[in-house]
Amino acid sequence: MIPARYGATRFNGKLMATLKGKSVIRHTYDATMATGLFDEVVVVTDSDVIYKEITGNGGKALMSQREHESGSDRIAEAAASLDVDVIVNVQGDTPFVKKEHLEKLLQQFLDPSVQVGSLMQILEDESLIADPNYVKVCVDKNSNALFFSRSIIPYPRNKNIPIVYYEHIGVYAFRKQSLLDFTSWPVSPLENAEKIECLRYLENGVPIRMVETGFMGVEIDTPEDLERAAQLL
Repeated sequence: MIPARYGATRFNGKLMATLKGKSVIRHTYDATMATGLFDEVVVVTDSDVIYKEITGNGGKALMSQREHESGSDRIAEAAASLDVDVIVNVQGDTPFVKKEHLEKLLQQFLDPSVQVGSLMQILEDESLIADPNYVKVCVDKNSNALFFSRSIIPYPRNKNIPIVYYEHIGVYAFRKQSLLDFTSWPVSPLENAEKIECLRYLENGVPIRMVETGFMGVEIDTPEDLERAAQLL
């Protein structure tokens, strides 16, 4: 499922922005379909424009029935009545998703203890490490998330050791009940402070299994990201 809200604080209407002759949301939808991993791929949106963009080009879309705080809340509404085991949430602004990344994420669910999973990639550019638009994540030795932040984590107090920084990629997978549980909880304090929805899981004691991927391109959060994505394409 691809949650697709038209409004965005940093880049309003970004999902309908043109990227090499095609909208960002269509790039994301087509790339997700091209993986061949899913029984069904659906865009869940609050926008007539996005709905028509997808359905008018042969894709499947659903309209949200109410306002939602996060993308996970939006897809949970649509998933509640579906008979499914695992739901993957591909953010609408991630046009570079590839089969190998999503397949590696889905493989984590062969472990019955895994309820929620997500992706991360190594972040090396110092300006991006310091950029609050890039969410960082720290993990434990089992690759479960310890914390997500827009700040620099870990903080490089010790300058004499190499430090690996991971960027959180906005792709999640959930067992259906874990997703429905998420929507039953109120917005949590750290989630509200950082505006990072997956902190709600950690604050309610649900581990998130992180999967390191190779370079996954650019998430479209700003007009500058759109330019970088065009160069990559």
